[in-house]
Amino acid sequence: MKSLIKFITYIYILFIFSFGLFRIILIFLNLEYLSKEPFLNVVKALLMGVRFDIVIIGYISILPILILLFLHFSHLGQKLIFRIVKFWYITLSFPLLLIGAADIPYFQQFFNRLEIQAFKWMNTPWFVLKMILEEPRYLIYLFIFIILYLCFIFIFIKIYKNFENTYIKRETRKQLLSDIILSLALLLIIFVGIRGRLEKKSPIRVGTAYFCNNQFLNKLGLNPVFTFMRTSLDKLNEKNKPLNLIDNKSAIKLTQKYFGIKSDKYKSPIARQISPNTIKSWNPNIVIVIMESMSAAKMGRFGNKDSLTPFLDSLSYKSVFFTNIYSAGEHTFNGIFSTLFSYPAIFSWHPMKYIRHYNGISYTLKQYGYHTMFFINHDAQFDNIEGFLRGNDFDEIISQKNYPAKEVKTTLGVPDDFMFRYAVNYLSKKYKQNKPFLAAFMTASDHGPYYIPPYFKNKKNDGIKKDIVRYADWSLKTFLKEAKKTAWFDSTIFVFIADHGAAINVKYPVPLNYHHTPLIFYSKLLNPHENKCLGSQIDVFPTIMGILSKPFLNNTFGIDLLKEEREYALLNADIKVGILSKDKYLLVTSRNLKDIFFYHIPNHKMLTINNKANKMLTYMKATLQTYQYMLENNL
Repeated sequence: MKSLIKFITYIYILFIFSFGLFRIILIFLNLEYLSKEPFLNVVKALLMGVRFDIVIIGYISILPILILLFLHFSHLGQKLIFRIVKFWYITLSFPLLLIGAADIPYFQQFFNRLEIQAFKWMNTPWFVLKMILEEPRYLIYLFIFIILYLCFIFIFIKIYKNFENTYIKRETRKQLLSDIILSLALLLIIFVGIRGRLEKKSPIRVGTAYFCNNQFLNKLGLNPVFTFMRTSLDKLNEKNKPLNLIDNKSAIKLTQKYFGIKSDKYKSPIARQISPNTIKSWNPNIVIVIMESMSAAKMGRFGNKDSLTPFLDSLSYKSVFFTNIYSAGEHTFNGIFSTLFSYPAIFSWHPMKYIRHYNGISYTLKQYGYHTMFFINHDAQFDNIEGFLRGNDFDEIISQKNYPAKEVKTTLGVPDDFMFRYAVNYLSKKYKQNKPFLAAFMTASDHGPYYIPPYFKNKKNDGIKKDIVRYADWSLKTFLKEAKKTAWFDSTIFVFIADHGAAINVKYPVPLNYHHTPLIFYSKLLNPHENKCLGSQIDVFPTIMGILSKPFLNNTFGIDLLKEEREYALLNADIKVGILSKDKYLLVTSRNLKDIFFYHIPNHKMLTINNKANKMLTYMKATLQTYQYMLENNL
């Protein structure tokens, strides 16, 4: 058994060393990104790379390890099995190291580790092959691969022969118990390595590598085999298949018409420069609180009689209060993404699994000198939140790892009120640095597993789902109460919106209350009033910029709700999508467009498909198809 463990250890070291050589090459080719970076961060990136390497090595080693363990305990003949193991590693090491070598020129071209998208030109393979062979730089990497692979095989065969010669089966019962224990320990270590993390909420993912604000170091820690396989598996997933709702040219033309875009000044079809009539020189702090499951139907302002949100209700009368706002999707990741980056949801597609760069509110405010932060109760690797946000101009992600361990109560981390109290002190320290800040929050308490701290006294014991809303509302009150004591409160604009709502009083295939969310802009800097215009999460960022009265490039599907009017809002529900019109019509259809339902909301009446319905359907097709075109062309 000891010889087996020794053999596996050597295999891991051999692969880690090989993958590490490729990272060293990347470092030397990109030294300009490291000129001002602490050496410790470079070391951290390399160690992160070892974590990702261990994941890949674990996946390719688990089968031969199981075979060798079976051989060890069964006393079967060894010769054939040893040959299989030898063939397995020699064969698989070829594509693994080839991917490592091909990743270097790919990274230099696209500043991304190798993905399945690299093969999107494979419909013209001879053209691509000739292009590669005619570029001397590519031949250098091919030469590096050949040399490394030959060295790898030479060293592997020496390790393998030594293992084969020293491998001894168990011979006594005394050895059996210790061998079983060692076997279980070995398998446990392998599986932990494959998972990549000990935290319960999420295994290792691309975003795990994003630990700082240097995008080169964040990507250096990735393993190209990992990114290639991850994107390959995602491409095979039915929910990630490209839409074919309408041809791209027609979609773009229609979308530009919706936004009043008459020129092709920018590469992006929807980019338009927003230039306020009066430009303000102020830089108030921006705090965005995305509230878990806070449906408008839970508020007294919208008719709820259970006194669930006394604080939000009272705050709405002191604020710019939008009464007709809807979430873009039905998941928390939709809520975070659409609120901060102003893009709609595309059926079941998970936008934050892919670290593309968007010029959302974080990017835009950083151009005006803002420090950007995101606060979350739990493990920030869940839904790839930390990696995605670090790759999109958030300077800091404050999550479970930052809070005292004793305050973590469930898988969802710390209670809302603790996160807010922690954040008030944190923001006060940042404020002393004389930079305005953007602080975004994602709460968690109104989501199972529910936890209400014993010190919360406003429980009515009429059901945990009602009491948890009261606690979430009280936590928001605690936040503003503590914030009012700070020096930064008077110069801050607070925005409250839900990630999505809840399925309350469902009447349509896409539950409106699951998407209907309050939107509250609260600040001493604003004049309170009620706004009944139709709006979406995707309008939060442009509306904030309108309040700030600063010019910016709007390359999103959002509008300034205080200056523009929205005709339709899209309500994504994974396999279905709802299109809601400002005059209270709702059309619901599926991804394949086979089932279409059309309603007039005021009288809950289902209607036959007419010209109005077709216009709504066309809007949805054009919007989502244009968005997909932008994704495919990195626009």
